[in-house]
Amino acid sequence: MNIAIIGTGNVGGALAERWAKAGHTIRLGVRDTADFKGRELLQLPNTTVHSVADAVKASDVVLIAATPQSVIAIVEQMGDVAGKVIIDAMNSVRTRPEPYADTFEALKALTKGGHLVKCFNSTGFENMRDPSYGNTAIDMFMAGSSEKGKTTARQLALDAGFAECYDFGGDDRVSLLEQFALAWINLAIMQGQGRGIAFKVIRR
Repeated sequence: MNIAIIGTGNVGGALAERWAKAGHTIRLGVRDTADFKGRELLQLPNTTVHSVADAVKASDVVLIAATPQSVIAIVEQMGDVAGKVIIDAMNSVRTRPEPYADTFEALKALTKGGHLVKCFNSTGFENMRDPSYGNTAIDMFMAGSSEKGKTTARQLALDAGFAECYDFGGDDRVSLLEQFALAWINLAIMQGQGRGIAFKVIRR
């Protein structure tokens, strides 16, 4: 797949690494192509840097892993997203894109014709960089009403090394997925369990 990644910090960088090594073409969409966080990502195979508009135009999938308050400005730079899958990998735990309640709501209101899905928000970037715990791969989770978006997100989760990507439901379950992310944050950081923990669905 041709994937634009907007937000080249911990989450965007970890997924860029996994997807590039899986054979996908990665275009990093940044504000300043000469000076941006994550320049080391250009050492990955199939990875180049572009303006946000150019990265999005040349890609079929757009992952946004930026700060919530920057979402509106990012959408203004993205251009036409009709037919593209937009993956919201952010959480509005501490900040939100005013006047919207969360990043998904903002993207839903501001992007026209895109296939929006919430995914890659429910665990730490360390687990995205390495989803394996011994011989067991952990799971990823998604939500959204676009079937195209969810089909794409699930495939990319598998390509990143996750065992499965479970569907929480439609747009009305996105807030639940954000709370699920907060549960991981609470255990890992607030309760001091450490960032080396993850969620796995098991069956009897």
